[in-house]
Amino acid sequence: MLPLLVAAGVVALYILFVETIFKSSKCKANAVMAGKTVIITGVNTGIGKATAMELARRVARVILAWHIQKKAELAISDIKRTGNTDVVYMQLDLGSLQAVHSFTETFLKTEARWDLLINSGLVVDGRTADGFAIEFGVNHLGHFLLTFTLGSMAYCWGNIDFDALVTNKHLGTGSKLCNILFNHELAKRLKGTNVTCYITMPLIVKTELPRNCSLWQKFIIKPIARLLFLDPESGVQTTLHCDLQDGIEPLSRHYFFCCAPEDVQDVVAKGKNCVVAKKLWKMCDLSY
Repeated sequence: MLPLLVAAGVVALYILFVETIFKSSKCKANAVMAGKTVIITGVNTGIGKATAMELARRVARVILAWHIQKKAELAISDIKRTGNTDVVYMQLDLGSLQAVHSFTETFLKTEARWDLLINSGLVVDGRTADGFAIEFGVNHLGHFLLTFTLGSMAYCWGNIDFDALVTNKHLGTGSKLCNILFNHELAKRLKGTNVTCYITMPLIVKTELPRNCSLWQKFIIKPIARLLFLDPESGVQTTLHCDLQDGIEPLSRHYFFCCAPEDVQDVVAKGKNCVVAKKLWKMCDLSY
């Protein structure tokens, strides 16, 4: 009986936080993005689409970079209802390193500028065209190369097994940790350039990720999602804060949660390990 009461208390407390603190965390920036170009990956639904919608409302030129054209074009139709018609699709398969190079070459030839790059990940099993586990190959390597060529608290439980990465191109739960370390190293390399980078934690958001789950997993996840997960508009507020808020430039490399930076001292030690970050960077750089 006691475990049930404790579990019920934890759920009730989480719901209270969702309805108060989490949903009250709003991007307060009034910035208008006229004349600026934004690239967003993972844009057909969920957080990516919600981000694109808000930046379109702020008159940015929004480029949806994704590998499924039909889904991206459906998203574009919705986004253009904001009144901004400067929303375009560009083919990008983050699961293919060659495709990432092709995207960058096309972008740099056809676009005069880019001001924001927003990398959104996914959760799915399988392998990329280059043989990497999809979560690592897309969420880290693909975005690493995209960011490099263009000039979620889950990391706490991740570990990087470099031997596994070399031998079978798999990293499992370490892909989120790779993103944290990439941001840490990238910020160091960009210091003094007026280019900033941030990692954001959107919490648990209602998206279409369960479509990749088994039937029994969907049966469990869907009712929980309705009760406990944030809607995409609430989940995207921290990303918008980092995109639009003036004065946070000195906080480059920080991890943002509920529209506020986490103190660097509070970040789990392995998420700020300079030696591992540099080793990971060199290994990923050699992959290309």
